Amino acid sequence: MIQITPHMRILVAVDPIDFRAGIDGLVGACRQRLQADPFSGTLFVFGNRARTAIKILVYDGQGFWLCQKRLSSGRFAFWPDAETPTRALEACELQVLLMGGNPARANAAPAWRRLCLAA
Repeated sequence: MIQITPHMRILVAVDPIDFRAGIDGLVGACRQRLQADPFSGTLFVFGNRARTAIKILVYDGQGFWLCQKRLSSGRFAFWPDAETPTRALEACELQVLLMGGNPARANAAPAWRRLCLAA
């Protein structure tokens, strides 16, 4: 089972991917299109062109996990767009995305920041 935790690095592939691709195809996409190491423990999120399904690929030290969620109706309302091939997400933003919501509009608490102590 994959547990999504706040310390995970999560990258979303902005461009859609052919969902006929299995683990090997997605590993190749990580290397070629995303210029990222699929063995790094990073959680990679891919979407199909119709925005009706998401695949998640992650390496856990022993092997790859591949998960897929396909909506029974409708489309994912949000998908990131950027000039770069990937966009980083926080764990709570991924949870919102997986539920079909818009992470940009989720009023989540800000990420932890180091406190500055006054001298």
